[in-house]
Amino acid sequence: MAEPARTLGEWLGWALALVVVDQVTKLLILQGLLPGQVVALAPFLNLVLVYNPGAAFSLLADAAGWQRVFFIAVAIVAIAWIIHMLRADPGRTRYCSALTLILGGAAGNLIDRLWLGAVIDFIDLHAGGWHWPAFNVADSAICCGAALLVWDALRPQHDAGSGREPAPPAN
Repeated sequence: MAEPARTLGEWLGWALALVVVDQVTKLLILQGLLPGQVVALAPFLNLVLVYNPGAAFSLLADAAGWQRVFFIAVAIVAIAWIIHMLRADPGRTRYCSALTLILGGAAGNLIDRLWLGAVIDFIDLHAGGWHWPAFNVADSAICCGAALLVWDALRPQHDAGSGREPAPPAN
C-alpha cells in the first residue's frame, strides 16, 4: 500500500524537530564541557566542545571574520530556496526527506551563528591518531540530506505516495 503524500507543513514539522534535537544536544554540550575539553566515549569517539566560525569541517574558520555574515546570508537563501522546493512538490518522499534534512541542519547551524557567532561542534570521530573535524547533529543531517539528494537524482522518479511512475522503456 502506498504511503500518503506529505504536506509542506509536515516537512517543516520534521525540519523543526531536527532543529530542536540539534539545539538541545548543543545546549547539553555547552552545559557539560569547557572549550577544548575532551570526554572519551569509545575508542573511536569523543565529545569535545569546539566553536567553529567557519563552514562544515572548519572550512574558512581562520578567515578574518567576514565569513559569519557570508554564512548567515547563504543559510537564509538556502532555507528560503528549500522551503520553495518543498512547497513546489511535497509528495516526492525521498527528495523532500533530503531537503528536510538539509533544511533542519541549515537552520540549526544558523541559530548558532546568530546567537554565538560560530557553530557549536562536539562529535569527534578518530582512528589511528587521525581525527575527523568535529561536527554536530546539524552537520550530520546536512551530509545525510545531500547524500539522499544525490541518491534521489540517480534513481528512477517513482516515489511512494507521489503517484509518479517511471517512464516506460523506449522501444
